[in-house]
Amino acid sequence: MMVRNPAVLSLTALSAFLATAAAAQPAPPPAPAHTGTRLDIAATGEVTRVPDIVRISAGVVTQAPTATAAIADNARRMASVRAALKAAGIADRDIQTSAINLNPDYRYVENQSPVLTGYRASNDVDVRFRDIANTGKILDALVAQGANQINGPTLAIDKPEEAMDEARIAALTTAQARAQLYAAKLGKHVARIVAISETGASSPYPPPMPFMAARAATADTKIEPGEQTVSVSLSVTFELD
Repeated sequence: MMVRNPAVLSLTALSAFLATAAAAQPAPPPAPAHTGTRLDIAATGEVTRVPDIVRISAGVVTQAPTATAAIADNARRMASVRAALKAAGIADRDIQTSAINLNPDYRYVENQSPVLTGYRASNDVDVRFRDIANTGKILDALVAQGANQINGPTLAIDKPEEAMDEARIAALTTAQARAQLYAAKLGKHVARIVAISETGASSPYPPPMPFMAARAATADTKIEPGEQTVSVSLSVTFELD
């Protein structure tokens, strides 16, 4: 006579119970069908902000007959540039080395082998600061201390999230107003929003303004922050009845 293991029987019974219970669970209700007119609206919301942060790239390019001399001269002049940034109140965390290069220079003559004439060293740092009113003075001071390669300034909004949320609300408000307009023209009313998707968001970083080193020798450089536009685009689906 075969004796079954009670543990096996218990597991078998439990599995059967769970399978029966799962089958007895009611299925989730189906998504409500579209019974009215479907209306798709595309809308964009925009808000403006005054930039509150400045980014520049500043560096030094030096040339010398030997690589050692080019690097040594570059390091000396770059130390003066860094000192000027510190004197302007810019924190260490806002100064970041972006590139250091050393390249040979050659003189090229037709039908002759290139002739080595020396070496070119460069060192660039990316700088971030908030004192927009003194941006021109900072740039002029950098040039006075030996910076001969400057890109910028680029003005930006440091934390655009709040402005982008305002733009989202503006876009949704516009979409709802347009849906009401269509519904009224059709003799219907807006029953509900079926779907919303964000199709685009923009917090611009405008291209850096050109800065010529010669400018610092003639007059103070003045920077106007102006305004920047933050925009968000939505696609909203409504049901009209």
